[in-house]
Amino acid sequence: MTTQDRPSLKPPVAERRPHVIEAHGDRRTDDWYWVRERDDPALAPLLEAENAYTDAATAHLEPLVDALYGEILARTRLSDVSYPAPRGEWAYYVRTVEGLQHAISCRRPRSAPLPPGVTGEEGAGDADEVVVLDENALAAGHDYLVVSDRALSPDQRLLAYAIDTTGYELMTVRIRDIESGEDLIDVIEGAYYGLCFSADNSTLFYTRPDSSHRPYQLWRHRLGTPTTEDVMVFEEPDERFFLGVGKSKDGTLVLVQLESSLTSEWRYIPAERPEAEPALLAPRRHGVLYAVEHHHGEVVIISNDGAENFALFAAPLSDPTPSNWRILLAERPDIRIEDLDVIDGYALLEERGNATTSIRLFPLAGGSEQLIEAEEAACAFLGPNLEFETTRVRYETTSLVEPRTLYELDLETSARQLLRRVEVPGGYDPANYVTARRFATSGDGTKVPLTLAWRADRPAGPGPAYLYGYGAYGASSDPVFNPGRPIHTLLDRGVVYVIAHVRGGEEMGRRWYLDGKLENKHHSFEDFLAAARYLVSEGYTTPERLVAHGGSAGGLLVGATVNLDPSAFGAIIAEVPFVDCLTTMLDTSIPLTTNEWEEWGDPLSDEKAYNWIKAYSPYDNVKATRYPRMLVTGGLSDPRVGYFEPTKWVQKLRAAHEENPERVLLRMELAAGHFGPSGRYDAWRKRAFTQGFALDAIGAGERIAPLEEAQAEEGGVAGLNTTS
Repeated sequence: MTTQDRPSLKPPVAERRPHVIEAHGDRRTDDWYWVRERDDPALAPLLEAENAYTDAATAHLEPLVDALYGEILARTRLSDVSYPAPRGEWAYYVRTVEGLQHAISCRRPRSAPLPPGVTGEEGAGDADEVVVLDENALAAGHDYLVVSDRALSPDQRLLAYAIDTTGYELMTVRIRDIESGEDLIDVIEGAYYGLCFSADNSTLFYTRPDSSHRPYQLWRHRLGTPTTEDVMVFEEPDERFFLGVGKSKDGTLVLVQLESSLTSEWRYIPAERPEAEPALLAPRRHGVLYAVEHHHGEVVIISNDGAENFALFAAPLSDPTPSNWRILLAERPDIRIEDLDVIDGYALLEERGNATTSIRLFPLAGGSEQLIEAEEAACAFLGPNLEFETTRVRYETTSLVEPRTLYELDLETSARQLLRRVEVPGGYDPANYVTARRFATSGDGTKVPLTLAWRADRPAGPGPAYLYGYGAYGASSDPVFNPGRPIHTLLDRGVVYVIAHVRGGEEMGRRWYLDGKLENKHHSFEDFLAAARYLVSEGYTTPERLVAHGGSAGGLLVGATVNLDPSAFGAIIAEVPFVDCLTTMLDTSIPLTTNEWEEWGDPLSDEKAYNWIKAYSPYDNVKATRYPRMLVTGGLSDPRVGYFEPTKWVQKLRAAHEENPERVLLRMELAAGHFGPSGRYDAWRKRAFTQGFALDAIGAGERIAPLEEAQAEEGGVAGLNTTS
């Protein structure tokens, strides 16, 4: 029985309390502005009623959700072990155990055999295993638990770790003696992301956020002393900049990163002199981004200084001012250098071009480069490389249908060894699926890349389709096989799964990002709509059988796009969506607002920015028309997108079209933040629910007939080429 077949349910009705917002001579009335007041006595009953209503409206989905959840479990190695990554005398890995929600971090002597379970057989720990941190033990008594950061002391005796038990991303830091398994007396409250030991194994650096949840202070703690004696080392006053801390790969420098959306600055503290003042590497210059590593007295740098897609530089640590930077690898117009790592003798570069990633191994003392390329519609990423002094590099390849595969490349011999291909239980065969690259034409004529996947024996003709997008902050939506967000449950029901690589990400280089932000942000929505229309025009689907999905800034993407054309989709899933963006960007009391201005614009002081944000803000552009079925989610503790944004949006959508108000559902996580439930089983159950909603809405709940030796005609397996 579908929603349309059941008697109409009555959703909650939130009280209207008109509130006027004025800016630049414009007056807007917000009937649900009050929802942002967490202490308002009407809020908790409203959110509880919304959840109860959603439960009732989706009760008929329980058999489908149970089936999807069962398929996720059946295709997941519930007791699994990652491939150990060496660091000195030890090798580190992560274990999961069937029935347990969280991971167990472990290590074993480097010379010991691989742990049971790595090569496919079931197995728990053994005599060589040392448990570094059991997150299941930490989670006892908490509804939510995330180990948000960790740092290993240079002697590998201590582990500093930060935990978040609310989802609000304020951490408690503790230090564990790995050999005894006991925590030291040190407890640091109110920390943010970023932990780093100095060379003495006794000094820990950490960060603190301001009242707007911006990390802005670097602190130094001496183990065994009261936190009241901790020293603030550095404070960043500019509200656009985030402060972070880490260690250079060779362990000689504590690196302090100060970065806004457009500009960065780095400082360093010699790891052997933790009480030294942070020294400046290169001063911030508006619009110039750079990232650094250390290599035998030189700073290795990637930067967009005079190179929009970034170039590789080096400079002496003794005088690293930009005038001393020398180019090692010049900018290329079609390749974006995205990330930098180093080992002794090499810069390891992750590059991006034509919506595909690759790895360049660049010799710092001269010699031949090595390039690791993935095929179209696949990806190659650097793997866990924990050591500086090594001649071996690990990397992974994957696609939407090919599980992650870990390789190790010997730089001296160019020999490549397959270490592990992630096993997918249940007879999964990637050759039974197709992945391919297509291009849609946006409104201004720009070709927008799409990555598609479907089962090889999918029935011919238009069928169900699932379109995903993000498109902000330069974050790219890579086509990776992700057991935590499985798509096989969709593909096995005849769904074509599609990623729209819209402008605002960096899939096509830095210009792709710049052309999808600030006054160009409308391009993201036009690209996404073009992707939807392409799937219809090419016969993959129909509007009624197409679901759009996005989260956070991707929630803004689907929310703004559905306002452009509500008839383009049969259903919408908007998770923690940034949909009340104009009101939020006007309010500096909301966490992270001011540092977001470089991404979206400052509507408080810039009338042009006010107008372009108002023109696309999903909340401000709701139409009095019939919208697709919609599932909207939020997190009560979310510091990134306030719970009030999805809550208000749902009320306004229902009020704008009262004929079918039950078509819009809200599910609010009352004990989680931006990233949803922290336990893996809980996260899988939530994923099964959202997929169940989508499949029901587009009429694709039944699995298609079993494959009979079907083979993909194109792109079924992520291939790999390694060239010198």
